[in-house]
Amino acid sequence: MRYYLLGALMAASAFAQAEIQTQEIPYTADDGTKMIGYYAYDDAIEGKRPGVVVVHEWWGLNDYAKSRARDLAELGYSALAIDMYGEGKNTEHPKDAMSFMQAALADADAAKGRFNAGLDLLKQQQQTDAAKLAAVGYCFGGKVVLDMARQGVPLEGVVSFHGALATNTRAAPGSVKARVLVEHGSEDSMVSAEDVAALNAEMVKAGADFQFVNLPGAKHGFTNPGADKFQDKGVDVAYNKRADERSWEDMKVFFDETFANDRP
Repeated sequence: MRYYLLGALMAASAFAQAEIQTQEIPYTADDGTKMIGYYAYDDAIEGKRPGVVVVHEWWGLNDYAKSRARDLAELGYSALAIDMYGEGKNTEHPKDAMSFMQAALADADAAKGRFNAGLDLLKQQQQTDAAKLAAVGYCFGGKVVLDMARQGVPLEGVVSFHGALATNTRAAPGSVKARVLVEHGSEDSMVSAEDVAALNAEMVKAGADFQFVNLPGAKHGFTNPGADKFQDKGVDVAYNKRADERSWEDMKVFFDETFANDRP
């Protein structure tokens, strides 16, 4: 009995020590902008694992984006929430968010450079298998990861959650190398039916491996438990628990297929 208890205590101690590790990492984009990345991984996993970039909503690199990096780390990924605005800038004011977003998207090459700077930082982490990379994005971030796929950034998969679908950088035939999953709310007033149709036509024409999921009753921001507070600020967003959980399960299956179930 004594040895059994000792073994149980040692196992419990080892389990207690294994946890999600996080750290903020400064880095610099090609345009000289100072950025801050939020990195998360599970230290109970040995060796390298697929890496996933997380791109924030139009609010900026806030606690919600960081929480998604931790969620991905719990699934066994090496996850980095990147900074598309610079200096970890974020806001809760719609006018500021719109201004930040427009500035970040004003130059497509600069936006791509900022994304790639974050991707390079993720690849540099010792836990990351640099041959197995993907990206997820929310709202503004959903547009960013779709645009990266359109432009042929070397990713195995991208997932857009309630992302903007319109773009000035349409995919050319054969340009999309990543598998693409779009999780969209059927009641998203910020994305038009024309944008949905245009995206589907674009992906078909490009020959992309593409899935589009229309989530019934879900509005823009459906994955963010804090979305409802912005309704008083005139933003038509709302959390939808069912859509959040379903889209997350869809992502898990998508990544399992994308990475061929060979995670540690």
